[in-house]
Amino acid sequence: MSASQVSPGRVALAAAVGATIEWYDFFLYGTAAGLVFDKLYFDGLSGSAATFASFGTFAVGFLARPVGGLIFGHFGDRIGRKAMLIWTLVIMGVGTALVGVLPTYDSIGVLAPILLVVLRILQGIGVGGEYGGAVLLAVEFAPPQRRGFFGSFAHTGVPGGLFLASAVFSLASLLPDAAFMSWGWRVCFLLSIVLLAIGSWIRLSVMETPAFQQVKSDHEVIKVPVKELLRCQPRTLLLGMGTRFIEGFTYNLYSVYLLAYAVNTVGVEKQTVLDAIMAGAALGVALTVVAGALSDRLGRKPVYRIGALLGLALAFPTAAMVSSGVTLAVVASLVAGLGLVYGTVYGPLAAFWSELFETRYRYSALSTLYQVSGVLASGLTPIIAAALVTLGGGSLWLVACYNVVVAVISLISMQLLPETHGRPLEAVDESVAPVATELRPARASV
Repeated sequence: MSASQVSPGRVALAAAVGATIEWYDFFLYGTAAGLVFDKLYFDGLSGSAATFASFGTFAVGFLARPVGGLIFGHFGDRIGRKAMLIWTLVIMGVGTALVGVLPTYDSIGVLAPILLVVLRILQGIGVGGEYGGAVLLAVEFAPPQRRGFFGSFAHTGVPGGLFLASAVFSLASLLPDAAFMSWGWRVCFLLSIVLLAIGSWIRLSVMETPAFQQVKSDHEVIKVPVKELLRCQPRTLLLGMGTRFIEGFTYNLYSVYLLAYAVNTVGVEKQTVLDAIMAGAALGVALTVVAGALSDRLGRKPVYRIGALLGLALAFPTAAMVSSGVTLAVVASLVAGLGLVYGTVYGPLAAFWSELFETRYRYSALSTLYQVSGVLASGLTPIIAAALVTLGGGSLWLVACYNVVVAVISLISMQLLPETHGRPLEAVDESVAPVATELRPARASV
């Protein structure tokens, strides 16, 4: 079967399923960091110090993601998208399963948190290479007029992964506390072995993208893709990172920090909060696809702006509602943040970011944009939020102020970038990027 005969819908589904499995693994750690790891791996520390340490190991995964992005982005632009997606899935699945059998601090002392950090780094490297490949698998197979819709399927992996992680943890939380803390949470991580087998089978059935095949046939493979990216489109890359800010912040504020805050500070039932996050993630999956489809009609930028402005408008109401401790208010806030805000912002970005960069270094571009900016936008969000709450005497108001700043930066960044809706995948606006002239033969050494 040739690439032209492959159904874009089938490829988009494969991208979505594989991405969901990888993000399940990654976000499972975030849920455990808020509920389990501070007690099992940092119980030698005081309450707040243990929380900071637990969120610190969570952030380590984001620090490792740019490394994975650079490695897999490089080879994804030189060897192909498909091979890299198989490797990232294996790395992530093995790292996650090993967390499920890791002894606690009480068993092996300080070696326990050290090994936890090592496995989190392995997770970070795996998911760091995953993002660019999954998006390009969907976008580069999609018809030009429907890139927003099909590209959004790869983005459903993030809320989809959170939905699975929250659902599994929610079921495990039905166990008595002693059983949950002893072995229940471990089952959630060990399930990764089953998901790894499913994801590998799905990705092995998908062909290489036609866009990359064209680059190979034209002998336009670049020796060092990221170098060409930085030479040709540094401004676009930097502004693209700015548009990522509100997306990463919103996701990790609501799914990680506010999870811990609602349970540990204001006393909402753990089961209730997990169910709310699960509902918000489910809504996020649906709205990500809807927003992607709308961006094919209205443009990428208008749809994104709606989500970013909604995130700005909900900043202070969210702080008030979560701080109130009223169960219904907390649930509504989490569902609105993870569903309405996140889904609307994230939906058009797969196509938008892909259309900004040339095929020759597009995997490296998306990996660099997403993973480097993710250190601040995503990984440090729970730590920054915890620090602002401590500085504010336990209040979320300073976090709300930070939310506003993040939204404004993202909106300005989007304003300075061109609309890409309707642009051919190879057409790069010369006002955004100079034309590259130095091409390397495909036979150059890796």
